[in-house]
Amino acid sequence: MLKATDLEKDYEGPHGKLRILRGINLELEKGDMTFIIGRSGAGKSTLLHLLGGLDRPTRGTIEFQGDELSVLDEESLAEYRNKRIGFVFQFYHLLPELTLKENVELPSLINGKRKTKRADDLLKRVGLWERRDHLPSELSGGERQRAAIARSLINEPDLVFCDEPTGNLDDETAESIHRLILELNQEGQTFCIVTHEESFAQKSSRIFRLQDGTIHAVKRS
Repeated sequence: MLKATDLEKDYEGPHGKLRILRGINLELEKGDMTFIIGRSGAGKSTLLHLLGGLDRPTRGTIEFQGDELSVLDEESLAEYRNKRIGFVFQFYHLLPELTLKENVELPSLINGKRKTKRADDLLKRVGLWERRDHLPSELSGGERQRAAIARSLINEPDLVFCDEPTGNLDDETAESIHRLILELNQEGQTFCIVTHEESFAQKSSRIFRLQDGTIHAVKRS
């Protein structure tokens, strides 16, 4: 589904060029749940942003279902992000003035076709149907993250990227989110998840460790 080849990412710092990623090679297959683990500051989020089209690599290539992302203009890249992939972030990024259901529907509105029935189905799937008319401020952290997961699925993406999806939650709430993601994967949804929670990652057969800007397989199915 996705293939990254020789990815590198540099940033200009106060003392010159800083290389965050060095020669990253990674393949994601349909139906997989792939974890990328590593310490805070290892570059996990940077890598996810490159794979998801939120940023561009300094060097290297990313192919998604045969399409090379580097040749896409900004409009085409935005379409890739909206229609073909989903994102779940640590801090939810729900719009405070919209209801839960409106937040879930939002990517479909940006896509030009409001998917009300799918939003309803997803809210039931993640256990939030009764909370659909509440504002984000009226929800717990776990409920907000469940809403973010539902939102990431609204446009039926091929691949969902999760960036520390339970890093801001207590242990019990985090475990419920883990179970939801595992269930969705078992139903066929492809995930790529970056986390520092190795106990979560151990629930998958595909684990890679990012360290010193390079990536290494820990477990590989």
